[in-house]
Amino acid sequence: MEIINCLEVKDRSKFTLPIFERKNRNKSISYSYDMFTPELGAFAIPKIRRELSPRTILSSIGRGITLTSAFVKTNVKKILISLAAISTFTLLTISALLISSRIRNFTGPLKMKAGDCIDVEYINSLMEQFALEGSIAVDDNGKLLDAENVTYNFTRPVEYKNYTVKAGDTIDGITRRFGLTNISTLISINNIKNVRSLYAGQKLKVPSLDGILYTVKAGDTLDSLVSKNGIELNALVDVNELSSEVLQVGQTLFLPGVTMDSKKLRQALGDRFILPIQAKFRWSSPYGKRIDPIANVVSFHTGTDMACPTGTPIVASLGGRVSTTGVNRIYGNYVIIDHGNGYQTLYAHMSKIIATKGKWVEQGERIGLVGSTGYSTGPHLHFTVYKNGKMVDPMTVLR
Repeated sequence: MEIINCLEVKDRSKFTLPIFERKNRNKSISYSYDMFTPELGAFAIPKIRRELSPRTILSSIGRGITLTSAFVKTNVKKILISLAAISTFTLLTISALLISSRIRNFTGPLKMKAGDCIDVEYINSLMEQFALEGSIAVDDNGKLLDAENVTYNFTRPVEYKNYTVKAGDTIDGITRRFGLTNISTLISINNIKNVRSLYAGQKLKVPSLDGILYTVKAGDTLDSLVSKNGIELNALVDVNELSSEVLQVGQTLFLPGVTMDSKKLRQALGDRFILPIQAKFRWSSPYGKRIDPIANVVSFHTGTDMACPTGTPIVASLGGRVSTTGVNRIYGNYVIIDHGNGYQTLYAHMSKIIATKGKWVEQGERIGLVGSTGYSTGPHLHFTVYKNGKMVDPMTVLR
């Protein structure tokens, strides 16, 4: 009797087993014989299945580790050579890309010519002219620079007048017209979020005194408000016609002679700048005197430089109107934005200008891409700031 292992017969009517195969040039001929016939019945052998258990799993893992170790041990030299080749290829590729980027962006050791100085003076004159347009002549506390000292009578209650904004009106002009000395008074009383948002026909409340509105919070007392804001108790009581020393949460008081917090004032004036590069960058050159990286002589750097890859987006540090766009040998592709509040910003060395001259751009809106055009040793943004026609250190407004 012949025993056959590990066979499963699916067709029970007939089962054939090849005995041998003979090949010739034209075809392959197989000979077989019937092992089982219908008369003898069907013969089937079930598949062999292993029971799944932690032991079999660990056994398979161990067997795999053993085989892998043996393979590595046997071919360790070939594996190391392959890894070295892959690493070398990767490093060469990265180096080639970096060198290619450097070559594309490197302007070379430029030599200053007489015309270059004219280019610099031209840009500076543009900055000064545009920066003076629509500027607000106030100090850091919001006081008008040309205002005379005024003595108010704080023994009378504050009175209000209504005023309708006319075309061409400015916050400082309205303040001056009503005999007030600080623009924060109108900003606070009318809850103005941005002074440049004033529009013809807008209704304003104008108080008879300089001061701000304050909403009473839990724990506030007359004594604490007097102490915190540096005002006299009698003035606070008289101006607000208070009949009780007890304050109610949510109660609105007029604080005579008090100015807005400088941070809130800057926000209302639109003076809170953001970084013109929102991606990763490094500060490569500060504002002020430095050794020129190309000419290797002491020079005055008119802005601050932010080094980052070519193509990095440049955004408007503050909302405003694009005064001009252009290109010259020193600044390469550049954009100047007039912020209408005494500030003017210059963005230079762009690889591409996106902003359009005369268009309004919002704070954070894309205006161009970083490049290395003009007088430059590599891709970066040159950022210059003017305040009321005077150049200032950009770090004083960015931080």
